[in-house]
Amino acid sequence: MALHDAPLGKSSEYPEHYDPTLLFPVARQENRRRLGLDDGRWPWFGEDLWQAWEVSWLRPGGVPAVAWAEIHVPADSPSIIESKSLKLYLNSLNQEVFASPERLRAVVSEDLSGAAGAPVRVQLREVDTGAMAEGRPEGYELIDDEPVADVVYHYAPESLRLRDGAERVSERLCSHLLKSNCPVTGQPDWGTLLIEYTGPRIDRSALLRYIVSFRNKQDFHEHCVETVFTDLMARCKPEALTVCARYTRRGGLDINPWRSTSPGGGAGPRLIRQ
Repeated sequence: MALHDAPLGKSSEYPEHYDPTLLFPVARQENRRRLGLDDGRWPWFGEDLWQAWEVSWLRPGGVPAVAWAEIHVPADSPSIIESKSLKLYLNSLNQEVFASPERLRAVVSEDLSGAAGAPVRVQLREVDTGAMAEGRPEGYELIDDEPVADVVYHYAPESLRLRDGAERVSERLCSHLLKSNCPVTGQPDWGTLLIEYTGPRIDRSALLRYIVSFRNKQDFHEHCVETVFTDLMARCKPEALTVCARYTRRGGLDINPWRSTSPGGGAGPRLIRQ
């Protein structure tokens, strides 16, 4: 399906009945081709962690139930799921009776797996037992006050460089200044970028300039993270690297992709803006 056929950016009627056909897959292939990765082999492990805060259905007898969900889409799935289509799909569950939360979870997992083209793991969480949010994960150093003499607002991968005489280090860096724009609607997407690496020391001012250069870039959340990962690998050549973006929510959903040279990477904890 072509992206212009997606519900994003269009007026939509909210469904009154369960409808898995609302889910709209978007192929990852075109973005990865732009990154020079078109042979089906990716230089990362990872997934896209979605947090869905508006999940509701009917229990037997008609009394509603609510929950929030963690949705884990593997990075090697052929497709991402367009965000508005997922919102419409989840709303189609509002008036549907499910025998148990586990039955709902199984149905959602099966439907999302079909749309993504790979197994999608879904976990339902009780609303009154949600995890506390953090400003940034413990051990990450904020770089947002590093000096940048020549700020640019157009994508500038050439900004990245190592420090002079860069020694080998292991660092965890954080910036709250990631912003990109939806490629369909032009709406801003705000996020916190988390970078953990081992290798030659990256120049922090140059890294901040690079992050700010995404400010008018039009791309999906998942594509932005893959772009950062491939740019850092190509220009700074770390031995180990994990890149994660924790995006703020829109329409009851937030998307948190991570890509890593290690299968043990992850999205980390929920942050204060989510």
